[in-house]
Amino acid sequence: MLNDKNQNKNNDSQTVQAVDSGFRVSGRMSRRESLKCLGLLVTAGLAATNSALAFAFEQTHAQNTHAGHWPKLHLSPVNAKGYGKDPNLIIPPSNPWPLIMTESEQGLCSVLCDIIVPQEGDIPSAAELDVQAVINEWISAPYAWQQSDRHIIMHLFAWLDDEAKLRTESQHDKGEATGFTDLSRDEQIKIIDDIAYLNENTSEAFIRPSQAFARLRELVLAAFFTTPTGMKDIGYMGNVPIQGDYPGPTEEAYAHLDTVLNKLGLSDFSYRSK
Repeated sequence: MLNDKNQNKNNDSQTVQAVDSGFRVSGRMSRRESLKCLGLLVTAGLAATNSALAFAFEQTHAQNTHAGHWPKLHLSPVNAKGYGKDPNLIIPPSNPWPLIMTESEQGLCSVLCDIIVPQEGDIPSAAELDVQAVINEWISAPYAWQQSDRHIIMHLFAWLDDEAKLRTESQHDKGEATGFTDLSRDEQIKIIDDIAYLNENTSEAFIRPSQAFARLRELVLAAFFTTPTGMKDIGYMGNVPIQGDYPGPTEEAYAHLDTVLNKLGLSDFSYRSK
């Protein structure tokens, strides 16, 4: 194993400049905004979806201990108290727990966010919207589900650096192997392509990183689409006040509803029967 690290550093900084990846994590998303996004992810059920994936991840870890390389990380426990059962909703704490990602980890996360949701037209990438700040907030939260995700995502980060070193070690002198954020975009994409989707063709050596990447992708997409820009991208029209009286559904919507009710044999019980 290439990694046997003690992840024991806290990073409570809100502004990170000139990270290794070349991305500028400028802190555009405030701590309050990242906490709001964290709350939206929880209410959207992202925490609950962690259970099955975490179980599959641990089962794979136990059954495939010799398949490929996998880092050995010693993650120090997060001992922050969190909000508690009776939080102050009038004046909430501005920093309820310390953020745990180091500058290099934030840089790596921003690169992955940019790969998962790249810029398209006038829609910025996930990295440009500071989604990495939400991921940092998520895995820093002192709750069981979030800490399970921390275990998965931190191992993924370490694996990506190890894989980058393995693939490029012949191009560098001993002791100068490069990390994932030092690779060219094409080299980064080649690694991500190997773990992007878990299927019957996935090499046994890539099963664990594929499972871990799937969880990160799920969190990045959810965080991206909770932002105003992400909601605009999918045409979500909710949370918009209506001026005047509510106009009700359109005739097209009524026609569609009538068709569905008729197929289900529920027309006699529909709104039109009253």
